[in-house]
Amino acid sequence: MNILVLGSAAGGGFPQWNCNCGNCQRARSGDPAAPARTQSSLAVSADGERWVLFNASPDLGQQIRDNAALHPRGKGRRSPITAVVLTNGDVDHVAGLLTLREGQPLAVYATPRVQQVLAGNSIFDVLNPDAVARRALRLGERYGLEDRDGRSLGVRVTPFAVPGKVALYLENAAAGPDFGTQAEDTIGLEISSGDRRCFYIPGCASMPKDLAARLRGAELVLFDGTLWRDDEMIAAGLGTKAGRRMGHMSIDGPEGTIVAFDALDVRRKVFVHMNNTNPVLLADSAERARAREAGWEIAEDGMEIRL
Repeated sequence: MNILVLGSAAGGGFPQWNCNCGNCQRARSGDPAAPARTQSSLAVSADGERWVLFNASPDLGQQIRDNAALHPRGKGRRSPITAVVLTNGDVDHVAGLLTLREGQPLAVYATPRVQQVLAGNSIFDVLNPDAVARRALRLGERYGLEDRDGRSLGVRVTPFAVPGKVALYLENAAAGPDFGTQAEDTIGLEISSGDRRCFYIPGCASMPKDLAARLRGAELVLFDGTLWRDDEMIAAGLGTKAGRRMGHMSIDGPEGTIVAFDALDVRRKVFVHMNNTNPVLLADSAERARAREAGWEIAEDGMEIRL
């Protein structure tokens, strides 16, 4: 199984277009210790020829240009991108679907809740239903991914609920103090091909016991690395919301990701979806050193993993 990190930053990318924090200043200046990153997405292939996107970043056009494996083949319009799997309805995970218009044959997999969001927004009708099959992922069921025409792609997924929240742009329309969040709003995925498997969880607000049990002993986990500390954006004067309020657990702290994974015996741990304020983005930061000492890798755009 081939795994390609297309984008490793959280929403807005790194540097973020309207931010001049210390991290973004360094990235914008071309500092080699602060390489630029596009917004979070993976590509996975069982055969190196047909690729499945896991989330469709707003930066997808650039990501395709930057990765030869995703370039069109032969003559005319023949992309190796055959399917997309969505972990939530966040803008930074669905806006890239608009890049995949032009009649490209695709299958788009998402929970019924997220499929309903897409169906309710007419802009996504640019994905011509004659070319694009929309398929529901039900929690706890295992799916062999197929292209639009039903041919197996050699990749399987099992979706499961993780603590999160409804997409930001849906908060005002949701009911209740937790914005009406349901289990299908944010999911993690077990991804497998042959006898190899990994987990992809780019958004997660906490580590409940059932999730810890699922991840224990895993070969590879790509996990939410949005913030180093829960009040990071507040302390930097760049926002009013804590990490948990945004649906993300923090890396550091007694209830943070490093502590949560300490007893799970995961063989390879990789942070993805890092916010522009997160000091782990800087190769020379103390926080990066702390994460690496705890056995974590920090994903970069173009990172390749083969299982």
